[in-house]
Amino acid sequence: MVWWRKFFLSSKHTLSVLVEDEIGVLSRISGLFARRSFNIDSLAVGPTQIPGISRIIMVVPGDQKTVEQITKQLYKLINILKVEDVTFTPSVERELMLIKLDCKQNQRSAIMEVVNIFRAKIVDLAENFLIIEVTGDPGKIVAFENIVHKFGIIEVARTGKISLTRSSKINSEFLKNLTEEKL
Repeated sequence: MVWWRKFFLSSKHTLSVLVEDEIGVLSRISGLFARRSFNIDSLAVGPTQIPGISRIIMVVPGDQKTVEQITKQLYKLINILKVEDVTFTPSVERELMLIKLDCKQNQRSAIMEVVNIFRAKIVDLAENFLIIEVTGDPGKIVAFENIVHKFGIIEVARTGKISLTRSSKINSEFLKNLTEEKL
């Protein structure tokens, strides 16, 4: 399969929404989604470089038509400044996960090896438990979780995806796949 087809066949879209920091903005957005029977898979909200403006990054399931409908509905709400579907735009995406593992004494070196390979951090250590911080693109987060599952996951907390578009407009996924094809 050509590398870009998986992006266009994707049923999950990443929306970047700029809003005014006003009481009830997030409530109005979630109410809109509930009334229209739309779902939100991931949601992250934080301030931007402009005082009084926040960025909401949400991952929503649906095809292009559904996303267009969501975008039109969002623009009808007050305090919405900009809605952008960044799914197919070259961007930097990150997530943060804290994961607590059951950690027997004889498993620590194996877990630490996985932590080092993924450039994660051990942020808490107890006699039989570890809490690990993992930051990276959503694929890295899922891969880490799948690998450490065998040790026994006790708890997981994830931030949800955040994203900024690349000013260079260079799609690093394209470059990565181009390099792999040459090998």
